[in-house]
Amino acid sequence: MAIVSPNNSSTTSAPQTSTSYTVPLTVVTTLFFMWGFLTCLNDILVPHLKPIFDLNYRQIMLIQFAFFGAYFLFSIPSAKIIDWIGYQRSMVLGLLTMGAGAFLFVPAASVPSYPLFLMALIVLAAGITCLQVAANPYVTVLGKPETASSRLNLTQAFNSLGTFLAPFFGGLLILSAAPKTIEEIRALAPDALKVYRIHEAASVKVPYIGLGIALVVLAVAIGSFKLPKIPQAQRKVGEKVNDSIWKHRNLILGAVGIFVYVGAEVSIGSFLVNYFSQPEIGGLSEKIAASYVALYWGGAMVGRFIGSGLLQRVRTGHLLGLCAVCAAVLVAISMMSTGHVAMWSIILVGFFNSIMFPSIFTLGVAELGPLTGDGSGVMIMAIVGGALIPLAQGAVADRIGIHHAFFMPVICYLYILYFALSGSKPNSQRVCT
Repeated sequence: MAIVSPNNSSTTSAPQTSTSYTVPLTVVTTLFFMWGFLTCLNDILVPHLKPIFDLNYRQIMLIQFAFFGAYFLFSIPSAKIIDWIGYQRSMVLGLLTMGAGAFLFVPAASVPSYPLFLMALIVLAAGITCLQVAANPYVTVLGKPETASSRLNLTQAFNSLGTFLAPFFGGLLILSAAPKTIEEIRALAPDALKVYRIHEAASVKVPYIGLGIALVVLAVAIGSFKLPKIPQAQRKVGEKVNDSIWKHRNLILGAVGIFVYVGAEVSIGSFLVNYFSQPEIGGLSEKIAASYVALYWGGAMVGRFIGSGLLQRVRTGHLLGLCAVCAAVLVAISMMSTGHVAMWSIILVGFFNSIMFPSIFTLGVAELGPLTGDGSGVMIMAIVGGALIPLAQGAVADRIGIHHAFFMPVICYLYILYFALSGSKPNSQRVCT
């Protein structure tokens, strides 16, 4: 698998020359923006498709299950593709696959069919998985290893820029200004219900056609651009290593950390529109609530820009632990309050989510040496937490209500605190202590 750790001096990185990587990093950063934008559009699809197909919270969370489940299915195959055709061609393949997934929204909306929507999301996410597996490690090795964590946080900030803009875009073009209530929808005659579903589902066609075209154009642009090759970051075929990834506790616990972090972040984001629509929380329309969701993701963007600078001066584990505590406290405050306090406390969680993914990732693959590729594959597969935890929270919300179902992200953040302070220690530190 073609992934290399930025946190180990023995790990191969880009040659240390005076070469400037500003231009190629800028090009690759556009990929981070695109997959962040498309991922966050799921938060708009959740409240949009829920009444159209008369789904409960558990059923509508199949959107996130299908999307993030693709990470589990396609991360290892994507890594093999990178070993076969290299980083740049894999990025092109990922973009074209994403474009195909976007275009599949047209037949899904024309029927309309919820299973077809889920299939389109799986194809879309398969392409994003290929980009994740290629772009994250490419950024870490394209420059000095001592600044890799800061560099990955910076590029991830543009991923958050995409997640910040997506709710505005989705709320404007997808969500209806005056949607029918579920009672009004259930009262429609069968023929009228079919017409209503076709009309409402059709609102996704134009946005996703536009996105599909943009992805194809970006694929052509990336394919024609001459990105620097980094053969030192490629795994040598047939190389044997006298070690095992399962002997590195920080990797295993880090994979769990990625699992719960992505699960918590996606769970919160997925429920925000419905949460802010609750009378005791905000009583907002879905379209207005979507703009507040953008603030949640915008906080992550701001936090990553700040974190990129802080991580050059503060130990990663300490900053990660502080963010985990703040996130857990804010979610708990939202659960125990109502109105504006509940709204703004949950929105602020996005700011403290900011550095978590790149920090857990770099701590988890520390000191893996030649096994870094295999270990990083395990970390990417753990993104499946974004599929399972929202689904579980949806089932809980159906039973006890959406307000108190947020106890699940609190548990996730407490685990991240443990990982930051103890579980992230690599084998060399554990031997010394």
